[in-house]
Amino acid sequence: MTLLRTVLLSLLLPAAAWAQSPEWEVPLRGALDQMAATLTATLKPWPVPDRVFKVADYGAIADGNTVNTAAIQKAIDACSSAGGGVVLVEKGDYVTGTLDLKNGVMLEIAKDARVLGSTRFADYPPRVPVHETVMDTWMKLTQSLIYAENCDRIGIRGAGVIDGRGTRESFPGKNDIGAMPNRPFLIRMVECRHVVMDGITLKDAASWMQNYLNCENLILQGLRVTNLSNWNNDAFDIDGCRNVLVRDCSSVSVDDGLCFKGAGLRTLENVLVENSEFRTPCNAIKFGTDSQGDFRNILIRNVTIGGAPIPALHKSRDSISGISLQSVDGGTVENIRITGVRMDNTHSPFCLRLGHRGRVKPDMPKPAPGAIRRVIFENIKGAGHQRRGSIISGIPGAQVRDVVFRDIDLKVSGGGSEKDAQRVVPELVDAYPDAFSFGTTVPAYGFWIRHAEGILFDRVTVTPEKPDARPCFVTGVDASGIVLP
Repeated sequence: MTLLRTVLLSLLLPAAAWAQSPEWEVPLRGALDQMAATLTATLKPWPVPDRVFKVADYGAIADGNTVNTAAIQKAIDACSSAGGGVVLVEKGDYVTGTLDLKNGVMLEIAKDARVLGSTRFADYPPRVPVHETVMDTWMKLTQSLIYAENCDRIGIRGAGVIDGRGTRESFPGKNDIGAMPNRPFLIRMVECRHVVMDGITLKDAASWMQNYLNCENLILQGLRVTNLSNWNNDAFDIDGCRNVLVRDCSSVSVDDGLCFKGAGLRTLENVLVENSEFRTPCNAIKFGTDSQGDFRNILIRNVTIGGAPIPALHKSRDSISGISLQSVDGGTVENIRITGVRMDNTHSPFCLRLGHRGRVKPDMPKPAPGAIRRVIFENIKGAGHQRRGSIISGIPGAQVRDVVFRDIDLKVSGGGSEKDAQRVVPELVDAYPDAFSFGTTVPAYGFWIRHAEGILFDRVTVTPEKPDARPCFVTGVDASGIVLP
């Protein structure tokens, strides 16, 4: 028997230890169910005043060529000055540069209407938030098609389309985890309250599709997102927000699907995601990479996630990971439940990574490692997963703790070799934390675990389609309280 397998067997607890759930699990379930019920009952769209301001009445021309920034902005300003209402974009194609939403404005894109982003970068003057974040200082993203800061009661709705036309030809750049200048967001809302995004179709930003930063009372419902025209094409980025509903949404994107971030240096908390679908060759559901703030009290239920064929930009259709929880910049990820998931076509179904990159603003000291703890994954099924395996890895001195996997049934490709089973994976303490950083395989076809404590598996099945020389579960260094099904 190899040393690795001897360590594995010595650290596993007997299955009888599963007679009781961990003491934190039942209270956490109750608290998250109550949080979801409260959000559902109390977080409602704000009442839009019965006033309509048609952009055509302010000089906007729907010919697909005229740049209508000034005309549409006049309608927005007039609506807000009047106490709020609807700014209506009717049938036709309206080209525009940066628009600034104002208090009380609901921008409505009617059926058969499109708002088209200008393909000239000069039409996107910079918008730098009063309170700059880690992302502002590192990524240099200061342009947006639609921008709002410190606004109350704003939103976008309708059966129409907002198309950023953010192709690589018009907005060139590279796939980058650092600075991405000259590539606008489609939508960015900063420190806003009572935000509603309802029913709209969003298409092809030059970078991220939508970034909600330190907002409160945020509703995203019925959104249809396609973000395939450039690099770094995330679908949803929610950063440091409080009281959030995401429901009945769907996305296909080049980069991360549903992405929670902490660059706003504020806790992201009280979030309910339900009845939605996120498809991408990157990470379908992701906490991080920017994780300077905490992530707390988040329930995700009844979702479909996994890979998507994007041949123009990616060789693989499979997601880097289906569900990725990353804390590498000092933040704490805790009190999370993800349940009722159909997950197909990933390289790593799960990746839980506690690291120590420590990316912060230039004037801030590097923080100590954060934490990942009190997380429940349950009722998750799927097939078509590749051979890397799922990853649970802290670093020396910082463990992933208190995680439950229950009722998990996954089919993976298999095919791992004895060499794969014996592979020694570097610690990668400050490396970029996506699962691909760990290589094409880890020493288990199911779950590979190190620097972890209290990882509990109940009714978990991982079935390889081809013979695999690796064990299903492998525990490496600095791990204890690992309970197998």
